[in-house]
Amino acid sequence: MVRVSGFREISLIVGLGNPGKKYADTRHNVGWWFLDRLGSEYHFDLKPETRFQGLFSEFLFEQRVIRVLAPTTFMNNSGRSVAPCASYFRIEPNQILVVHDEIDLAPGICRLKFGGGHGGHNGLRDLGKSLDAADFLRLRIGVGHPQSASLVTNHVLSNPGVRNLALINRSMDQSMQVMNLVISGELERAMHHLHTRDQGHLESS
Repeated sequence: MVRVSGFREISLIVGLGNPGKKYADTRHNVGWWFLDRLGSEYHFDLKPETRFQGLFSEFLFEQRVIRVLAPTTFMNNSGRSVAPCASYFRIEPNQILVVHDEIDLAPGICRLKFGGGHGGHNGLRDLGKSLDAADFLRLRIGVGHPQSASLVTNHVLSNPGVRNLALINRSMDQSMQVMNLVISGELERAMHHLHTRDQGHLESS
């Protein structure tokens, strides 16, 4: 089982995406889709919070307050939302879970990763700069790769199609099953459970 050094129990969950109906159903917004599932499971509703330039809520988990944030700054400026929120509640980067789309994983695959680079993801890039740290937890939700770097922007800003959407939804459901472990700081157990599941393979839409 993987041992993760430096990780702490989660106090802030961030779902990355872009605001507006134009982007609501695009691959880049899977972080927001995941927060919808989280809200249903833990009984909270996200509401506008001007202090953090995002949609914000809280819920209780084992007598701890967990904060939830969906930045509405657009993906490239996600840090302008997350950094003020983390600062206000005195939350360290290693207490933050960031949920985002991942082109290097096929639809149907989700992976947890603590720390590391941004891999070309503009939301992660801005978060790293704003937090001045990379040691936050990521839930990487696979959306597939268009096979050409020149097509990546159009790919993530488009609808995944019925088949791939079903795979993405299934992988998010499986990720929800380990959220209690993640939030409570049992990352090794969560990784073992999630990463050894047969989460399906890429299907063309």
